[in-house]
Formats: sequence, C-alpha cells, structure tokens
Amino acid sequence: MYADGDIPELLRRVGAADRERTATMMRRLYPGRGVEECEGAVLSDGVYPPEGTVYAASWPGVEVVGDRGMMIDLPTQLPEHLVAASAGRRLVLHNMHSVVDWLAFAVWEDGRLVRSLSLSPDDGVMENIGEPFPFEVPYWAGDRSADVIPWPDEDEDEEPYPLPFHPLELGEDALRALCGFVQEGRPEDGDVNADHIRLHGFRVRDPHGFGPVKKEAASQGAGEAIGPPRFYTFGPDGLLVENGGV
Repeated sequence: MYADGDIPELLRRVGAADRERTATMMRRLYPGRGVEECEGAVLSDGVYPPEGTVYAASWPGVEVVGDRGMMIDLPTQLPEHLVAASAGRRLVLHNMHSVVDWLAFAVWEDGRLVRSLSLSPDDGVMENIGEPFPFEVPYWAGDRSADVIPWPDEDEDEEPYPLPFHPLELGEDALRALCGFVQEGRPEDGDVNADHIRLHGFRVRDPHGFGPVKKEAASQGAGEAIGPPRFYTFGPDGLLVENGGV
C-alpha cells in the first residue's frame, strides 16, 4: 500500500476506486508488462490473488496492490522502482503465509526504509532492520509466547516452538496497525471493513514470456519430446539392459 498519511484512516473514507486511475497506476508500477483488466475482488479476498493476477485500487491519497509476486523472503529486495514510487509518501509491504508460519513486513517513508522484518520457524529471523514498532514490543518482550499444545496422543515432550512468538499472530497485529484490518483475527471496533472495499482485477504478463496457454502447450510439447518412459534392469553380466517396463 502507498499512502499520503495514515493508511487505516484513509481506507475508512474511500469509496469506489476509479477504474482508469487504477489502470494508470498499474501501468506505472508494471512498466513493460502486458496489463489487461479482469474481474476484481474485495480487499479481504484480494490479498492473495491467483498467479498472474493483480488486484488493485487507486484513490486520492492511498493505493492498494495485491500481488503474489511481491511475496519475497527479504523485503529489502523489493524492486527499486516500486520503492521509488513511494517518494513523498509511505509504502507498506505486508506478507504472510499460514502453511509455513511466515511473516514479512516493511515500511518505507519517502523512499527510506524505516523497518523490515521477515521470519518463520523453519528459517528463523531472515531480516530484522530498524526499530520495532509499538505493536511489536509485547512480542519481543516475551509477553506473547507461542504456546504450542500437542495434539491428543502425541508426545507431550514435543520440542518447543522455535521462535519466541508466533509470526502469524504478530502478522495480524501488524496488518491492523499498518493497514487497518485483519484477515484471521477477531475484528475490533474501528477496523476497516475489508469486505466492503472493492479492488479492480488485472492480468499481468511478460510480453516476452509464456502466457498460460503457451505454458501448457510448451509443457505438453516437452513431454512429447521426452517420449514414453524407458525401464532398465541388470542383465546376467551386470550391465543395464532395457526392458518393457512394469
């Protein structure tokens, strides 16, 4: 999200996003890419669009972009032109993936990074730059420990959670503090209603790459070029001999 001020407050006041204004923003943020309009989604569903699809909206003062291509392990590796687009305003990047308990978020002010954090139980703390925000303090202080309760019939001596807190719990607090809404937590009075904010849809493609149809054809062509599988076994002399398979 890009914003001229406090994102939650700005999102509480938005109406319908202008389609042409949003399309202009998309062409600016995806230079050299093919951008075609498609069906949109509400903000609560648009945070994790299908591959190759971007959900976005542009209003005066605040812009939202949902793109799985921005789910990068290290927020500091966000493409430079996307950071440059935050000149004179705030940029918030927020990523979570519940399958691996991964959280990454970062904030830039006028193009300058002020905070970046990325961590998961498998990889530990991958990036931790800048001073923690107030909503982070209870987690780092040990007040929000990740109490992992073993399932019934499992070993009660299960190893403790490898991080001092659960990344997704911090991720929800970060989402509320930075963007004004939550995905999994209990909504609170004053939260932005993400079900009432509509985003436009866009298919984004590399004009020099494969589209979905061409990808499928290329995959099928590769399979045909490889041909049927061939099976081998050891002969009496210890050498491999091709057979008819099983």
